[in-house]
Amino acid sequence: MRYVQRMALTIRFDNSYARLPDRFFVRQAPVPVRAPRLVMLNAPLAAELDLDARALAAEGVEMLAGNRLPEGTEPLAQAYAGHQFGGFVPQLGDGRAILLGEVVAPDGRRFDLQLKGAGRTAFSRMGDGRAWLGPVLREYVVSEAMHALGIPTTRALAAVTTGEDVIREAILPGAVLARVAASHIRVGTFQFFAARRDTEALRLLADHAIARHYPQAGGPLDLLRAVIAAQARLVAQWMGVGFIHGVMNTDNTAISGETIDYGPCAFMEGYHPDTVFSSIDAHGRYAYARQADIAAWNLAQLASALLPLIDPDEERAIARATEAIGAFPAHFREEWLSVFRPKIGLATAEDGDAELIHRLLDLMAAERADFTNTFRDLSGGRAGAGLKNRDGFDGWATDWRARLGREGVTQTVATERMRAANPAYIPRNHRVEQVIAAAVGGDFAPFERLVAITARPFDDQPEHADFRAPPAAHEQVRRTFCGT
Repeated sequence: MRYVQRMALTIRFDNSYARLPDRFFVRQAPVPVRAPRLVMLNAPLAAELDLDARALAAEGVEMLAGNRLPEGTEPLAQAYAGHQFGGFVPQLGDGRAILLGEVVAPDGRRFDLQLKGAGRTAFSRMGDGRAWLGPVLREYVVSEAMHALGIPTTRALAAVTTGEDVIREAILPGAVLARVAASHIRVGTFQFFAARRDTEALRLLADHAIARHYPQAGGPLDLLRAVIAAQARLVAQWMGVGFIHGVMNTDNTAISGETIDYGPCAFMEGYHPDTVFSSIDAHGRYAYARQADIAAWNLAQLASALLPLIDPDEERAIARATEAIGAFPAHFREEWLSVFRPKIGLATAEDGDAELIHRLLDLMAAERADFTNTFRDLSGGRAGAGLKNRDGFDGWATDWRARLGREGVTQTVATERMRAANPAYIPRNHRVEQVIAAAVGGDFAPFERLVAITARPFDDQPEHADFRAPPAAHEQVRRTFCGT
């Protein structure tokens, strides 16, 4: 075993999670790697955290790989449980991730700094605790694209290769992702203590989550309501860009309302509500159109875990929690409309808006029209360009224009509204696979280009117009993988 050394790099840490009782985690340092090399550093994110990008790119690479740690870190692997595809696993935990500590930004916001692929932990079970390069680059690209799209997400601070091989179906280059999150508290974190009937730990965790994320919450029931609202908003935003998480287990559902754990995720290209990419989702549990239902199911598991804190009388606790969960569909419908109305240029509300939007989606589904390009074309003077059913689209467009007319705004205003809501660029699945293949061969230029393009998703970028194109038949990616 190689041991981590301390280093002089200065980072403002204040580790509130590490001050919770020891049963919340296992204290453990990352396992050092042989020859760390920086692939990419997210300098704008480093600046937000008041980190010295030059120092991070130099001696800081040793920290980003887990070889040396600055003062103030208190490395640990967090404990949690979770429902995985509906089956409960009472102990999961960070099997290949180490939380170094919490960085306090200049504006007072608190962020976890975590290393993914940092070596075996007490929760690794049969895993090696490492990550190979592909999933690290996928999460870097997709999480930063989500941020640029304005969707709450964990973020990538850096990607580092390790100089070591990882054995999966083949021998692959190893890598570490430095990830930043509002926190890594999950629905499964609450389930971990509920399964052990550890009410004291549940209360400590709820108090911690309230203080960190929802200081306006008056107690556990308010916490539940706040998480319900945050998850409704998040999933609606996913739907608005055609994003499919792929593995919405309760251990992948963050209390903060951020997108977390980018495994077999994908952005849908040809639209259909039943679309699934994950290779392990054989029955479509986490299909595009089921994501809201699954979010509600996951939140019901959070409610169950919180019952002892909501009311000492079990029947009253169940009634109050059930009422809170019952509000999710209405929350989601409002959030969904708030996302999709601007996509067709609307700023006001009418009763028929949902039907109008669904009529367009039905036209798209019938032809599996490209989700991103159809909406972008709508805002660019090429309305319905990708649809063959011209009669169907023209009938819809007549009603759409009449609806826009009732708002009394100019076409220019409606167009600007749509362009701000409909990205031109997403990290298309075949492009992600191409940059991974190139990187495995030692060429990181395509990865750098894709990160740069998707950092400006709403800009036209005519010099990169080829990245708007759907994949050719031989380029299509129909299955994505966890990569663990």
